[in-house]
Amino acid sequence: MSDPAIRKDQMRSTAAKRRKELFTAHPDAGETLAAHVMASAAVLGLGDAPRIVSAFWPMGAEIDMRPLLSAVAGAGHITALPVVERKNAPLIFRAWKPGDGLVDGGFGTSIPVPEAKTVMPEVLFVPLLAYDEEGFRLGYGGGFYDRTLERLRGQSEEITAIGVAFSGQRVDTVPRGPYDQPLDWVASEAGLMRIGAQGVS
Repeated sequence: MSDPAIRKDQMRSTAAKRRKELFTAHPDAGETLAAHVMASAAVLGLGDAPRIVSAFWPMGAEIDMRPLLSAVAGAGHITALPVVERKNAPLIFRAWKPGDGLVDGGFGTSIPVPEAKTVMPEVLFVPLLAYDEEGFRLGYGGGFYDRTLERLRGQSEEITAIGVAFSGQRVDTVPRGPYDQPLDWVASEAGLMRIGAQGVS
């Protein structure tokens, strides 16, 4: 059997093409996903108590997270965006809410201004290229979210990782290595899937 990293590389181009097709087919996926998440906020740990919630500024064919960021911030939670400090290191997160400024983060990303407060998220919405029913995700190859989730989970038992995907990005099996961190949920335009349990929609 080939190395998981090689098999992941082989999957990425096909998965990216598939996501681009789904992005075109579901132009309102961001709004629909946000509605599903907010309808199930309590089971996701987004009830009445304020939480620190990270998402990501969309680029390319990623689902638009701005509707969700607006809804979560409007519900009284602290919202944040990821920042790459350096290669082969966990992400950091800077507080950001709709209306705050953004700067160029490189590689087509937008990030909060350097003066923004650094926070530790408790609920993370994570981008991906593909996912499977066991909660493993095909990322972009940098390992940033795996390192980040490993660090956060080592610091707190109250970390929830939610993959963000179109439902059509689900595959039978994502190749996995020893350092890959599984998701707790997957949120899509079709609803929510709890890993190891029946989905909630």
